[in-house]
Amino acid sequence: MTEHRIGTPEEWQAAREALLNEEKELTRRNEELARKRRELPWVPVEKEYSFETADGIRSLAELFDECSQLLIYHFMFGPPYEAGCTVCSSIADTLDPQVVHLKARDVTLICSSRAPLEKLLAYRDRMGWSFNWVSTAGSDFHRDLGFAHTEEELKPFLEGEIHPTVRQMAELSGTDVAGYVSEGPGLSAYALSNGTVHRTYVTTARGLEPAMAYYGLLDRTPMGRHEEGEETHWLRRHDEYGTG
Repeated sequence: MTEHRIGTPEEWQAAREALLNEEKELTRRNEELARKRRELPWVPVEKEYSFETADGIRSLAELFDECSQLLIYHFMFGPPYEAGCTVCSSIADTLDPQVVHLKARDVTLICSSRAPLEKLLAYRDRMGWSFNWVSTAGSDFHRDLGFAHTEEELKPFLEGEIHPTVRQMAELSGTDVAGYVSEGPGLSAYALSNGTVHRTYVTTARGLEPAMAYYGLLDRTPMGRHEEGEETHWLRRHDEYGTG
């Protein structure tokens, strides 16, 4: 870090003002993209899905819980997992406190996974979260959105060179690589209008970064994310840091 360019306060201020103009332009661009997301056509969800919840079996419409909008985070926790995905767990740390604020804006936020409900609720208790978490066990909900894959579909990936990070995350979830990558993370959004559920938006991969608050903060530190060249991922569940 000591090799970084050193400047005067005047040089810093000039560079900061130039950067601020670019940051403002990015803000305006983000606002434009948010508008375009809202303008996407709504697609009626015609397939019947059922979800196991702490209060019994529920339909997709019933998950709205008296709101007209629904956000579902597709949490990587497959049937063979012994613990939720480490990265998804870090995202859930960010999502959990937002539930009450989103509710105030007519939005219900929940998580869904394919593992049995009892596994999900036990893990939720361990992590200290309170959001509603539903199981799609026996349902094609995740698969229809592209967040669940068969081993045959994954065969080209599994027969290739597996990055150490993937093996690490599989081990941390208590499963093998095939079991781990059979799940995928994602966020989907829905609107309930005149009794019909409509899908309005779906994203995955880096589209999930707004829910990873630590990255936005790290991007503003002197060293940034500082992940280049790392063979394993630095992330841990919040109760695992400092445990070796």
